[in-house]
This record gives sequence, C-alpha cells and structure tokens, in this order.
Amino acid sequence: EYNGSITPLLKNALDWASRPEPGDVPSCFQGKVAALLATSPGALGGLRGLVHVRTILSNLGVVVLPKQKAIPRASQAFDDNGDLVDPAQRQSVGEVAQRLVDVTGKLLA
Repeated sequence: EYNGSITPLLKNALDWASRPEPGDVPSCFQGKVAALLATSPGALGGLRGLVHVRTILSNLGVVVLPKQKAIPRASQAFDDNGDLVDPAQRQSVGEVAQRLVDVTGKLLA
C-alpha cells in the first residue's frame, strides 16, 4: 500500500501491459482470474490498496475473486524463512489460494 492506494510501479505496469497494439483491443487481461493478497507494515495490511487494484483489474476484464487477504505488520507476520507466523493467517491465505485454483479450474473446464 502506498498512501492508501497501489504503488505507482504497479499502476504503471498495469497501464502499460493493458495497452493494445495499434488496431487491436486490449485483451491481455481479459478473462483472467485473480485473487488479491497484500501485506504492509501498517495495521491494515494493504487493505485500502486492494480496493483500488480490484477496481483496476475489474475494469481490465479480470475476474477478481471476492475473498481477499490483507496481512498487517509485515515485519512481524513472517519468520526468517518467509513463512507466516500465525497459523490462522496461513489458513486464510490457503483458502484464498484454493478458491483461485477452484474457480480457475471451473472456468477452464
């Protein structure tokens, strides 16, 4: 999260990737499925930025899953191996990931 929104780098990357070639329609994101996860050093864990990225991705034609996860206090949330310390957080992230796999599988079937 960057001042309550997404980082300028992410916004720029999405903007450039979504630009079509002359005469084409923007399609690189159309029909893709996304799960949103964020973390930040603050108490909200990037939650406010997820609202903005959801809007942007939806506008680009991405199917954005309703369930998302924001992990607060990133410096304390992960151990030295990069694993989440809190078992409840691990389970919640796993549920979001499993939902992404399930929905993507159903759309491809």
